[in-house]
Amino acid sequence: MGLDENHGQLVIIGGAEDKEGDCTILREFVRRAGGVQARIVVMTVATGLPGEVGEDYIRVFNRLGVEDVRVVDTARREDASDPKAIEAVQQATGVFFTGGNQARITECIKDTELDAVLHQQFSQGVVIAGTSAGAAMMPDMMIVEGDSETNPRMEVVNMDRGMGFLPGVVIDQHFAQRGRLGRLLSAVAQQPVVLGFGIDENTAIAVNGNTIEVIGEGAITVIDVANLSHCNIEEILKDEPLALCGAKLHILPHGYHFDLEKRSPILQLNA
Repeated sequence: MGLDENHGQLVIIGGAEDKEGDCTILREFVRRAGGVQARIVVMTVATGLPGEVGEDYIRVFNRLGVEDVRVVDTARREDASDPKAIEAVQQATGVFFTGGNQARITECIKDTELDAVLHQQFSQGVVIAGTSAGAAMMPDMMIVEGDSETNPRMEVVNMDRGMGFLPGVVIDQHFAQRGRLGRLLSAVAQQPVVLGFGIDENTAIAVNGNTIEVIGEGAITVIDVANLSHCNIEEILKDEPLALCGAKLHILPHGYHFDLEKRSPILQLNA
């Protein structure tokens, strides 16, 4: 679990990040991607309004001092073979996935030439960021949709293949604002993973190697089911309530860190 030391960093945002004020999270993404010398590609595949959303992020990144900002819109799967799109990603120091529908990201990009280039660039140090849908797609198995404000049951969440930038975990976004603890627990219980991350709005996790740093005004909720004393998932029907005993939960606000390998908060870094 975690990233190879040679890989780039991830900035995974719970949605609704500040674009008008201090822009703390987007500012941190720019800094990690090279500062004012960064070359940023905005991927608008998830949204139905690529022109409007793309221009919004160009404006923000320009305001933070980045002059080289390009929008790549792969509205159709064949667009993921466009030489101009591939060249833009090959030249980027940071790639930013907007919000929208995470299923569109995998439908249009997964297992394409552009997908291979994204992973190659990431393995060579490019920073990959995503907000909302762009956060959900980060693991190898992602939450496609599901019910909020409910108790854990197998039926409350639908999963599918993600983009695999951060394998071995499950990620949910808009977490506290939409009451998604039940669906994250349901997702983690059904997957061969032990860690789930619920990321609040205007909050992000920055992943560098095995270390996660929390950035923003909310918090992240970390669920660890590695040492469950009891789980009834093998005994129940799809619409019946899940029982999970012995799960571990951490709530980490801005400035706190988490060790992916040890599955524990790193409290001394916050002292």
